[in-house]
Amino acid sequence: MTSLEIDQRFMRVALGLARSGLGQVWPNPSVGCVLVKDGQIIAEGRTQEGGRPHAEVVALQGAGDAAKGATAYVTLEPCTHHGKSPPCCDALIAAGVSRVVYAVDDVDPRVAGKAATILEQAGIKVTSGVLNAKARAQNAGFFKRVQEGLPLVTLKLAMSLDGRIATATGESKWITGPDARRHVHRNRAEHDAVMVGGGTARHDDPSLTARDVGAVSQPARVVVSAQLDLPLSGKLAATAKDIPLWIVHAASAPKEITRAWEGVGARLLPVPCGRDLRLSPREVLSALAEQGLTRVYCEGGGQLAASLLEAGLVDELHVYTAGITIGADGLAGVGLMSLAKLADAPSFELVTARPLGKDMFQHWRKT
Repeated sequence: MTSLEIDQRFMRVALGLARSGLGQVWPNPSVGCVLVKDGQIIAEGRTQEGGRPHAEVVALQGAGDAAKGATAYVTLEPCTHHGKSPPCCDALIAAGVSRVVYAVDDVDPRVAGKAATILEQAGIKVTSGVLNAKARAQNAGFFKRVQEGLPLVTLKLAMSLDGRIATATGESKWITGPDARRHVHRNRAEHDAVMVGGGTARHDDPSLTARDVGAVSQPARVVVSAQLDLPLSGKLAATAKDIPLWIVHAASAPKEITRAWEGVGARLLPVPCGRDLRLSPREVLSALAEQGLTRVYCEGGGQLAASLLEAGLVDELHVYTAGITIGADGLAGVGLMSLAKLADAPSFELVTARPLGKDMFQHWRKT
């Protein structure tokens, strides 16, 4: 096995650790760290819930004195700045590691590209870029929030073969089977928030929780409703004090309704409303990013999905297709987009496709 293959082997372990923290550590990135000595893993760590402590600190604490002379594999460039905790570079230096291998540079201007210089000046060998593409994809939400002030958006569509999400009478439970629904719950748990439009909240009375997948913490539940015309008697209102419920609404929404929702425990995020009385999808996502969200899982409805797609704000698509047909009188998975040319249609490239029970799952990424 070559030295590069060895580095890739241990970086895959670190990436696996980092993935287990997705959805639990925002506004921080989820980072994994593996300490290796004499070809053996001596300690592991990942960013802890809420973003602290960092992965390197957790691994170093687990290794103790054995960290001296070890190689640290980290999925993101170690931090160099003093924030709510001391820099991880300082901790690695103090522990006496002999080498640091990291996958991708941080995009935070307080860190970007500085770690290698600091570590090398302390006599530590540094290798960067190992499994860079995988780490970049895993950190895409954090990177997008830092660079663009927006979270990564994954749009989930569960549809019939002909692209319908409900019959003409509104029946939609269940188009897809239990395997697909379980997969959705796992994806919810790996995102900071689950988002729906007001129509979906009114019609489906959803819980929007991650269930039966061992979720450590629940994602924030976000409803986009310009005038806050949502049922105060529904599941979301009933659980708002126990599981975070955020409602993005027009700044002009009636004060008595905003007070009522605040009274049941919801967090209200007012944003400007256009002349058509609709909320700008970019303003909605910007408000969520300001709250620290890096990864948002949007579950519709059709008009919210269309507005995000039309604005070019969907980064990834999760499409679950059931082997049934409903017909043109059924409810479309994506609402009106007013496209005149195919060249203007949002385009995605296929990442993976596989069966889930009797259904098919496809993961697409924005091109």
